[in-house]
Amino acid sequence: MVEEVEVFVEAEVNLTETEEKVRLAISNVLGGASFAVNPAQRGSILTARAEGQDSLIKLRNLLRNDRIRDAARKLFLKKVRTDTISFYLNKQVAYAGHISFSEETAESPLGPLHFTIKLNNPQQLIEWLAEKT
Repeated sequence: MVEEVEVFVEAEVNLTETEEKVRLAISNVLGGASFAVNPAQRGSILTARAEGQDSLIKLRNLLRNDRIRDAARKLFLKKVRTDTISFYLNKQVAYAGHISFSEETAESPLGPLHFTIKLNNPQQLIEWLAEKT
């Protein structure tokens, strides 16, 4: 078990979307999150925060069910910066209960979900989230 994990998610809520749907997209991937909404130039920004490795069980299960653990592992290892793992998920795919990694812009017309995971030992968490198959 990895100690002291903090997860932050940020997503734009576009004028064409409802906050509830964006909240559901995040909740499909992250458990036990607390949410906050802040106004933006167009629409708003929904942020979510969760603590503990258990908050990532949904993500872990989706990676396993969608059979993308090896791809996820490779991406996570590339995205490690000292004590942080940062990556983007397609918002629409997360809303549908699946995982699709994306870039910061362009791939997801409604904008991505930006995940930032802060912890002392990223390698250990990656082993747990996306173990080798």
